[in-house]
Amino acid sequence: MCEFKLYGRAEIYINGKLVDKVDNLIVNVGKQEIAKLLGAGLGGVSFSHIAIGTGTTAPASTDTALGAEVMRAAATVTLETTNITNDTVVFTADFSFTSAYAITEAGVFNAATGGVLLDRITFATKNVDNRDTLRIVMKITVQ
Repeated sequence: MCEFKLYGRAEIYINGKLVDKVDNLIVNVGKQEIAKLLGAGLGGVSFSHIAIGTGTTAPASTDTALGAEVMRAAATVTLETTNITNDTVVFTADFSFTSAYAITEAGVFNAATGGVLLDRITFATKNVDNRDTLRIVMKITVQ
């Protein structure tokens, strides 16, 4: 029997400094969208954006959105090698702030608004203020 697994890991940077690493949960609707992307003509839409928020409810496989989204940005999407060549998709997005937030969650989506959630993380509060930059790096490895 052949197994296909996805493993998610996120890195969080504030003003260029790595402040946290967190495993992320690939949610049910994200898995369904990936299945559509595997076959031509099934209507899947590629994942392209990262959203951040202030929700604190733990991620669940049934999530379809963040708990309390405050911002979304287009991600730079690249490949990297974890176990075999190009087996990891890397989504990277930077957020700049003009006011204070207590950021506690992030997720990857396939649209600039709405769309399908691929994965979600929650983490210890990351306080950001005016002129701070937050970088979220979400990695999905195919195993």
